[in-house]
Amino acid sequence: MVEPARPGEYETLTSETVYEGRVITLVKDTVAMPGGGDSVREVVRHIGAVAVAAVDDEGRVVLLRQYRHPVGGYLWEIPAGLRDADGEAPLATAQRELAEEAGLAAERWSLLVNSYSTPGFCDEQVLIYLAEGLSEVDRPEGFTVEHEELDMTVERVPLADAVQRVFDGGIRNATAVIGLLAAAQARAVSPRLRPVDAD
Repeated sequence: MVEPARPGEYETLTSETVYEGRVITLVKDTVAMPGGGDSVREVVRHIGAVAVAAVDDEGRVVLLRQYRHPVGGYLWEIPAGLRDADGEAPLATAQRELAEEAGLAAERWSLLVNSYSTPGFCDEQVLIYLAEGLSEVDRPEGFTVEHEELDMTVERVPLADAVQRVFDGGIRNATAVIGLLAAAQARAVSPRLRPVDAD
């Protein structure tokens, strides 16, 4: 939950769109500061994303090795995707992404955490789900594997080993780090999780 600013604090005085793309929009906001004066903030507006910590009955989590151009190399991640399907609920997006990227469906879904990936300059919010009771399914009709996904590796790794990879520096994708640590904690102590349709 985002705590709103109090009236009169951090008021946006002007907003200029600098760039508008398929996934992101870059805006330049002039913001009134509570102590007086104003400041310019460059903000990346993002459509949002979902991710899935998918854990099978043997306690193994699904990991993907995928090339990420901004960092110029491969990262180990959990299944994830953009909320770019018009009108699709976040859980449905997560279910679709798990089927598309890993060829899996799940019997049980829980909302683990919400994460603002880089709130210093971007409003991207990622909803991370725990998926359990996995079974193999066909890829969704009409889905075509292309681009970086053609080169993607899918593995199942014991959850404890994946968590150790986080601490060893082998998993650096922020969403994967959060999802794996949250999944391990949820399975260890059974905290009260929010309904899957919460945001």
